Amino acid sequence: MTISRRLFSTALAAVLALPLWSGGLAQAADKTVRIGYQKYGTLVLLKGKGLLEKKLEKIGYTVTWTEFPAGPQLLEALNVGAVDFGTTGETPPIFAQAAGAPLVYIAHEPPAARGEAILVPKDSPIKTVADLKGKTVTLNKGSNVHYLLVKALEEAGLKYTDIKTSFLPPADARAAFEQGAVDAWVIWDPFQAAAEVAIEARELRNGEGIVPNHQFYLGAKSFVDNNPEAVDVVIEAVGEIDEWAKANTAAAAAELAPSVGIPEDVLAVALERQSYGVKAIDESVVKQQQAIADTFFELGLIPEKISIADVVRKGGA
Repeated sequence: MTISRRLFSTALAAVLALPLWSGGLAQAADKTVRIGYQKYGTLVLLKGKGLLEKKLEKIGYTVTWTEFPAGPQLLEALNVGAVDFGTTGETPPIFAQAAGAPLVYIAHEPPAARGEAILVPKDSPIKTVADLKGKTVTLNKGSNVHYLLVKALEEAGLKYTDIKTSFLPPADARAAFEQGAVDAWVIWDPFQAAAEVAIEARELRNGEGIVPNHQFYLGAKSFVDNNPEAVDVVIEAVGEIDEWAKANTAAAAAELAPSVGIPEDVLAVALERQSYGVKAIDESVVKQQQAIADTFFELGLIPEKISIADVVRKGGA
């Protein structure tokens, strides 16, 4: 079984086990926008401020929110019709599209290459990415850092098969990293910043110069096609919160801290590395995303070639 199919079968079991979605797999005929979000990011701030509810009410919509541990699980929920909209990094939508999920790219945020990195313990003898040969590296399977690892190894003259991978979600990966069960950890902010501050994890390589590290706003195709006004309102609200966070980093950190469970000062570090400004999907972004998809196909990580341009929203965002 391929990585993407194992990933989706595991995530599907988790999705179907959640009572919140019972009976909710039909498309949102009651004019509700069902948003999937992760613990950290613009959507958390948007949810907390209640701005979207006010904007959607004006056009006759309501909104519901469901939290996910990472992008792959969020997009599996979208795949089975449990959510209509969400945000993830670069890699999850590629795995999702390859597995048949009916997703659409709606918008993106500019690159934030410093917001993901390969970390090693502060006293590790590993000094360069080339030193990872034969070592065990942990990461969240199918997440945005998957591509960072591939490109960093390539830059160092190593093959993906030159290392051992241990696929763990962030909390479990952090535990394995601290216990010395793995040699390196590929992770994104704010977990990256937390490890750097709390346990003095050392950055081996971040994404600068090798990966863009975009955040994408994605929707279920049928919902996006049938509810264009609601989608536009959501993107407008996201843009407003994004601009507020850019201008108020300390306040944003204070608002995020309770939900993320990470101190404000650590979140401030992560927010400083984040990019801001919601933008339409343009040709250059499509090409960058296509390069990731092609790389994963060549490595056998997805079962077939996919076309990113085929799943970009036309005339929106």
